[in-house]
Amino acid sequence: MRSLVLGLNAYHGDSAAALLADGAFTCGVEEERLNRVKHWAGFPAASIAHVLADSGATLADVAHVGISRDPSAHLLSKVLFTLKKRPGLDAITSRLSNHKKVAGLEERLAALAGGIPLGLKVHNVEHHRAHLASTFFCSPFEESACLTVDGFGDFLSSMSAVGRGNKLEILDEVAFPHSLGVFYTAITQYLGFPKYGDEYKVMGLASYGKPTFLSSMRKIVRLEKDGQFSVDVDFFRHASEGVTMAWEEGEPVLGQVFSEKLAEELGPAREPNGPLGEREHDIAASMQAMYEEAFFHRLRWIQKKTGLRKICLAGGCALNSVANGRIFTNTDFQDVYIQSAAGDAGTSLGAGLYVWHQILGNPRGFVMEHSYWGPKYDDARIVSAVKRNLPGWDGAATLREGDIEVSRTASEDALCTDTAAAVAGGEIVGWYQGRSEWGPRALGNRSIVVDPRRAEMKDVLNARIKRREPFRPFAPSILEERVGEYFEESYPDPFMVKVYPVRMEKRAEIPAVTHVDGTGRLQTVSRTQNRRYHKLISAFAEETGVPVVLNTSFNENEPIVNTPEEALDCFLRTKMHRIVLGDVTVKRIEEA
Repeated sequence: MRSLVLGLNAYHGDSAAALLADGAFTCGVEEERLNRVKHWAGFPAASIAHVLADSGATLADVAHVGISRDPSAHLLSKVLFTLKKRPGLDAITSRLSNHKKVAGLEERLAALAGGIPLGLKVHNVEHHRAHLASTFFCSPFEESACLTVDGFGDFLSSMSAVGRGNKLEILDEVAFPHSLGVFYTAITQYLGFPKYGDEYKVMGLASYGKPTFLSSMRKIVRLEKDGQFSVDVDFFRHASEGVTMAWEEGEPVLGQVFSEKLAEELGPAREPNGPLGEREHDIAASMQAMYEEAFFHRLRWIQKKTGLRKICLAGGCALNSVANGRIFTNTDFQDVYIQSAAGDAGTSLGAGLYVWHQILGNPRGFVMEHSYWGPKYDDARIVSAVKRNLPGWDGAATLREGDIEVSRTASEDALCTDTAAAVAGGEIVGWYQGRSEWGPRALGNRSIVVDPRRAEMKDVLNARIKRREPFRPFAPSILEERVGEYFEESYPDPFMVKVYPVRMEKRAEIPAVTHVDGTGRLQTVSRTQNRRYHKLISAFAEETGVPVVLNTSFNENEPIVNTPEEALDCFLRTKMHRIVLGDVTVKRIEEA
């Protein structure tokens, strides 16, 4: 009989559920993919139902539940801070309400089970320990240094450890109010990007500027001895009056983090949708440079402290792909592992793994080598979705109705060859295959694919589908065996969490995926990790001589599409040329 452990990230941004069977990851999904609300911060009821159904289980079959929150962690520090700083009533109320919900998890699970008696045990796993577990226990390393960096979780913003076998040994931590994540969020808001999760936009903006404001940033963040850092709290509101946070059943909302002192130092804050010029570019570049100074300061200390050459990273800041791509040139680490859901959603998996290994003492046996752990919908569901829009189709023969043609291709080789030719011909193709990706990146199963050789494709994509800010880059997917031909670093990255310089002689060849600073946030694709996507890119290489495609997420200002119906709806309401759902191709016939 299988031993099931359910891991949860609940009542926090990017709510998610992950299921382990005998210590192996079987399925994980973020709530936003199911309820279509970005960064959903409530209870992941639909995610729990899905991961259990995927394994043919119910809550009654679950032995242990791990949640990546521990309201009792660092309790004395929290009380002393509250008594000393007396943060605003709204900030205190929002946190107390959130803690109450976390403490009531067993009742919520019982209600979800419909009153069926549950024999499970709930474990509260401190937030950063869940982050550490989510990366080390998934890694191929028997021993490594480990680091988390984020905004805050359970009163900490960073934690380091050594992972050995099935145990994590904590080295140090950085406590509230000092946080590189909060620093990054504050500058992001100051630059006029107020929504939860907008930090990645400013990371892209930074490439357009120069770090001319770095001296100001060094007033805000200070490097301390032994790999520590601190922030000048006068530039922020979180340590004085507090910052309101809405973690109710919906998209999280974060109040203003920066104080007026930041505007005194840098000048007036940019209004949302205001003009972006050299000043904003340089502030973004300076923020990124300051983050990297502190990040590498911390990494160098950990490397010297442990003597290890392998590092596992997690936390929201572990999605800073620009900094990640510079680890090898700025530290003595020789191997880096960052799993695809490095942010808060991944703490659901981390909580489960922490329970299985650290608490229950079970040996390791699982390595996450790919990201395809999400929902999958079978061929019958795909055919049904297409028939709903084209009721005359019999599920096999080619049908043309108006300007839409639908066909089914039995041969995978023929499907990939035909699709690659369409991409090479300038078409925008929705590529919907197999299980969805675990984490925020589309990695070849819920992707939109276009020709990277065409510089105009960035503007075409934005005009026809994505409607993104023009400064945001698009990413390349490249055959793993040929990455060294196009990038200055050949270290594989199947999870698209590192940015590497594109080789100078190749930049003109793939302009649509080469950022303004000559870099690309690449995904390496191997035959073993995703056979069909590898075959598609190989077919494109045979057609064009270029083993690279532009890969962006399959969505239009919404969470990445999950079901075949959502994918087809996105295709029909945008100006995508074709969509490939499994073996079924639906395309627009554009008259010459």
